[in-house]
Amino acid sequence: QVQLVESGGGLAQPGGSLTLSCAASGFTFSNYAMAWARQAPGKGLEWVSGIHSDGDTYYADSVKGRFTISRDNAKNTAYLQINSLKPEDTARYYCVRGTWSTPEYWGQGTQVTVSS
Repeated sequence: QVQLVESGGGLAQPGGSLTLSCAASGFTFSNYAMAWARQAPGKGLEWVSGIHSDGDTYYADSVKGRFTISRDNAKNTAYLQINSLKPEDTARYYCVRGTWSTPEYWGQGTQVTVSS
């Protein structure tokens, strides 16, 4: 069955960096688009980035220039690098198989907390 397992979250200081990982299994990873979404406490879901199977990437305007999505098809893993962390980046981050318009499977999420 499809499994998406996020890791790499935690407590970080403003201005710091984190790299989130999403280990995928149960499907041919290289054939599918992947995406990341987040949900901050008390707020709705926000799509932040996506990467197509051909490597094309896209980002929400709110994170452009600070977030970088990538994938390693040999490792069946997607990544989200977050630079220049801000307190407003505090959220639970979810890995998704699919695109913003057609999400198919979700991981359990990894918590990112940005605080000094």
